[in-house]
Amino acid sequence: MSLVRVHNFSISLDGYGTGEGQSLEQPFGHATDRLHRWFFRTQTFRRMHGKTGGDTGVDEAMARTWADDIGAEIMGRNKFGPQRGPWQDEDWRGWWGPNPPFHTPVFVLTHHPRPSLEMEGGTTFHFLDATPEEALAQARKAAGGKDVRIGGGPSTVRAFLEADLIDHLHVVVVPIVLGRGESLWAGLEGLEQRFDSEAVSSPSGVTHLTLTRRRG
Repeated sequence: MSLVRVHNFSISLDGYGTGEGQSLEQPFGHATDRLHRWFFRTQTFRRMHGKTGGDTGVDEAMARTWADDIGAEIMGRNKFGPQRGPWQDEDWRGWWGPNPPFHTPVFVLTHHPRPSLEMEGGTTFHFLDATPEEALAQARKAAGGKDVRIGGGPSTVRAFLEADLIDHLHVVVVPIVLGRGESLWAGLEGLEQRFDSEAVSSPSGVTHLTLTRRRG
């Protein structure tokens, strides 16, 4: 069966995956870009946005596997955009412009479904009011035997961890303290018992923590 994977998911030292107060002007709330600066410098990120250059080394080696054998993504509504409640602006098509970097079907979890959005480059956003299990079943069908990536935000990743649906979790611990925001680990006491873990430190100051589901 295909795997369920999380890649390049940044958290602060105190476990927050995004800051408080997300808005159109501040997609990551009061965290601004501090959780993701390590990623923005990589070749992988620059290629995703049609640019050349970028850092190599540990961060690039960890970042670049994010799309390998991925056939679909599941994300939360807060990753798709800053609106809450019923959609007041269905012209909103995500943060990424007309050609998002996913190039697969993307299933957006929301209590307010809306028509699908077909974008350039093979990305189509589908809006589901579904449990993690239901969403994963649809994503696996769309992925055609390839793996499914859980893209975030933290509450979505946490929900899939709570449901014991994640096989591979790559978390990047960034040496900042946010103090508030959305926690990745809340309510997941004992999570480590389900996974084997590896840690790799980077000269950029971040630590790449990889949790892989234990088999047998």
